[in-house]
Amino acid sequence: MWGRIACLIAPVMAFVKGKENINKKKSYVIISNHQTLWDILLLYAFLGVDFKFIMKQELRKVPFLGYACYKVGHIYINRKSPKASLRSLNEAKQKLTNGVSVLVFPEGTRSKQKEIQQFKRGAFKVAMDLELDILPVTIVDSYKILRRGVVNVVPGRAGLVIHKPIAIEEFNNDMEKLMDESKKILESGLRDEK
Repeated sequence: MWGRIACLIAPVMAFVKGKENINKKKSYVIISNHQTLWDILLLYAFLGVDFKFIMKQELRKVPFLGYACYKVGHIYINRKSPKASLRSLNEAKQKLTNGVSVLVFPEGTRSKQKEIQQFKRGAFKVAMDLELDILPVTIVDSYKILRRGVVNVVPGRAGLVIHKPIAIEEFNNDMEKLMDESKKILESGLRDEK
């Protein structure tokens, strides 16, 4: 609700394409490009999937945000400790049932532009470890809404393109091939919205 209210106030004319590609009873590893913080509002407001973020452990120390994210069940990963990361993945596996999914920004940070940066392996390792299909979601034009600066929200149009899920078993544990295919799919959502 708060995501939709923020879009109304801005105002942002939000669009969503491809909702028919989601099976609400199935859990996914959702991957998305990451342009700005506005992406989070769009995803919460319009994706229509119950999801948990996988977040770096350092964000848990951010006042208010860290505790709030912990209370709603987001999953923190300690990237410096393989043992702690494995423990977090096991915790994630217990939460991801009956249509609850996990969302990861595979670029690892915001791009603040249209182009998608190189992917890190984490999201794809999670998908393989948890044996979950990947649901690619392209975020379109949020970088035009939230521009650089402290508070610089500009009215406009932005949205989500939800692609068909990627069945990870088709990639025979070939992580590089899975990453390349996923990136191509996300980039296709940007081309289609020109």
